[in-house]
Amino acid sequence: MKNIVSTFVLLFFITFSSCKKLDVSPSDAISTNNLVTTTDGLTNALNGAYSLFKDHVTFNGITDQNNMYLRQFYQLSDFASDDIVCGQVTTDPLYYSFSLDHSPSQSNTRYYWYISYKIINGVNTVIDAVDKSGKTDPVTNQLLGECYFLRAFCHFNLVRLFAKPYSLDANSPGIILRTSLSDPAKKARSTVKEVYDSVIADAEKGAGLMTRPRGVQYASQVAAWSLLARLNLYKEDNAKAIEYATRVISSGKFSLATKTTYPALFANAATSSETIFCIAFTALDDYGKFGSIASMIYSDGNSGWGEEYASSSLRSAMSAHPEDVRWSYIVPLKDGSGAVQKKNGIEVYYISKFSFQGGLPNLSSPIMFRIAELYLIRAEANAKMGATASALDDVDMIRKNRGLEGSLYNQSLPPGNQILDIVLAEKRIEMAFEGHRTYDVFRNKQTLNKAYWGYHLTSLKETDVDLSKTPAGYPNLTVPYTSPRIIYYLPVDEVLSNPLATQNP
Repeated sequence: MKNIVSTFVLLFFITFSSCKKLDVSPSDAISTNNLVTTTDGLTNALNGAYSLFKDHVTFNGITDQNNMYLRQFYQLSDFASDDIVCGQVTTDPLYYSFSLDHSPSQSNTRYYWYISYKIINGVNTVIDAVDKSGKTDPVTNQLLGECYFLRAFCHFNLVRLFAKPYSLDANSPGIILRTSLSDPAKKARSTVKEVYDSVIADAEKGAGLMTRPRGVQYASQVAAWSLLARLNLYKEDNAKAIEYATRVISSGKFSLATKTTYPALFANAATSSETIFCIAFTALDDYGKFGSIASMIYSDGNSGWGEEYASSSLRSAMSAHPEDVRWSYIVPLKDGSGAVQKKNGIEVYYISKFSFQGGLPNLSSPIMFRIAELYLIRAEANAKMGATASALDDVDMIRKNRGLEGSLYNQSLPPGNQILDIVLAEKRIEMAFEGHRTYDVFRNKQTLNKAYWGYHLTSLKETDVDLSKTPAGYPNLTVPYTSPRIIYYLPVDEVLSNPLATQNP
């Protein structure tokens, strides 16, 4: 009955939308008619593009406090993983990530698609203005390089969400590349390979231009190298992934937080020794309970909704090492007797990686790249190239800075273990809640195991929950990498306004 109703609603939406022009015009944030060609003008225009990662932008005539690029990205990525559990059934479209009951009309993917291309169109406008100006001084080149980086970053995130992983089918439909203001509105999807080729070219060009870094809240040469390391790892060009990861590590500009400083890393992202690139929020950007990243995964009483928690699957993966300082970001809600409280039968373990900047429970400056990831990228690439000792060295670099000095591998692979599994297990814990887990599973052709209690299980009732047992008999307990639901449908707006954009199956 639910599927029949959902189908009817979607058909109604499509029918209605076909009679009414949708507001899906490209970004008008920056116009070539009013873009000044001075350095200050270019800087202000580019800074406006950065702000779109965190602003609540009007979409289809409505400003929804839940709509924000970063909030949607983390929800679309992490809520589909096995690291976060849903504490209740909800009408919020974030629930589709848990249930896999995706729809072309869900508002979060529609907004994410729109705001991504709004950013891309904005930086394309700056690129066009710089090209017309003929300016090639170092300051202008820095700004131009940042534009190429942001275009690459946005295209890459889009292709991760809306297209198959490169390792599964590089020739499958990717996303629509927008690399020029003269691109036609109606344009077909490029292949995944074509998208990767374009993104890598942009990141490489950006890296070559950026020689005047403006701080970790802006793109930089090392941020572009970091993106290239990630891109090449996903593309399975392991030698290139190692090359770029090593460039960042060897730059000497970043160092791993220690077990003493790690608990404050994310609350102080802009000044952390690990941060390569973050989206800087200030106290003026504190969205509180409405529209922040933290509000769904943390609450100190009434600061957030606190409806999604660290999963029992992730906590089980961490259980062997209670001394691991990474537990500091998993916060159990306890009653007066010290017992962990439950919501609808699910244990409440809040997540605080997006909290406590300036002491505020819903404020942080989310980190897009940090040095720990580069060690893990290099470790994975080395593992796939058979360099087990080198891979374990990089894993140990992480572990000895997270309170696990007594549990290092010391270049020795434990009997019965595979080196890739060791690396991915470490990455799962280190990068939890930062938007990596689903991509790491599926691009490595693995199955996501969601056989734990939570409301991702269709038709679950609180009376069904028995934490002493593993759930059985529910759909989607496991998600194979071959499932079409590891990616999202293209938004209905794009498909209706652009007949060349073929829909995902």
